[in-house]
Amino acid sequence: PLISKPHHPRAIEASIKYFLVQAAASALILFSSMTNAWSTGQWDITQLNHPLASTLLTTAIAMKLGLVPFHFWLPEVLQGSSLITALLLSTVMKFPPITILSMTSHSLNPTLLITMAIASAALGGWMGLNQTQTRKILAFSSISHLGWMAIIITYNPKLTLLTFYLYSLMTTTVFLALNTTKTLKLSTMMTSWTKTPILNATLMATLLSLAGLPPLTGFLPKWLIIQELTKQEMSPSATTMAILSLLGLFFYLRLAYHSTITLPPNSTNFMKQWYINKSTNTPTAILTSLSVLLLPLSPAILTVI
Repeated sequence: PLISKPHHPRAIEASIKYFLVQAAASALILFSSMTNAWSTGQWDITQLNHPLASTLLTTAIAMKLGLVPFHFWLPEVLQGSSLITALLLSTVMKFPPITILSMTSHSLNPTLLITMAIASAALGGWMGLNQTQTRKILAFSSISHLGWMAIIITYNPKLTLLTFYLYSLMTTTVFLALNTTKTLKLSTMMTSWTKTPILNATLMATLLSLAGLPPLTGFLPKWLIIQELTKQEMSPSATTMAILSLLGLFFYLRLAYHSTITLPPNSTNFMKQWYINKSTNTPTAILTSLSVLLLPLSPAILTVI
């Protein structure tokens, strides 16, 4: 209902795609637990001992999250949704499958997960390079970040949850900023600097944090994941993920550049086009501060995980 609320054909199409994919993934989860119960006699989803059940559950969670090669629905669904609905789909609606992934991490197929994780980081960065729609760019950003979460889940589930929380924090800030300026395309973003210069400057910092640049918050999860992969003697995977993050860095820099470019509006018939007369949005300000300045608190965060 949230996706189809605008009653636009694209929104209706997006809601149907979302329903079909999620229903198929839920059916696969039930089928995997049924297969495990048939072979072992127990219905506990956290104790999957049958290889087929483990593979089916890994596939089902990948479909729900949008990991490669089950990612095709995510950019189209986000493109057909409003910015706030896209925010919910990118953050809140990913929490249940991430929780299931964390609970069943020791039963999943590690080789399959690592393969999908590296493919997600590669394809998410590659496909985001040539996009002009902000929702599609953030969809491919989501796919890329999911790759970072999936590659470490079998070794350190708490680190995956930390990465998801920080990703949700930064993505929420970006979506709220884009919603304030009503930015759906890069060309619109170029004209929003004159309307909300401070918001656009903070948006640039948040995008750089989402890219994982030090000394911003987004550097923390990537640093910890690479450190954990190195401890697990997976240096080739860590090196591959670090190199693939450069693809994402390129389109984040592109977004940051467009958010701070001082291009005047095309038509200036009246002054209201030049600014947005809105009071300060306190939640956005708090989220922006957390999205940019949490790295110095990393020792305190590490004690929690």
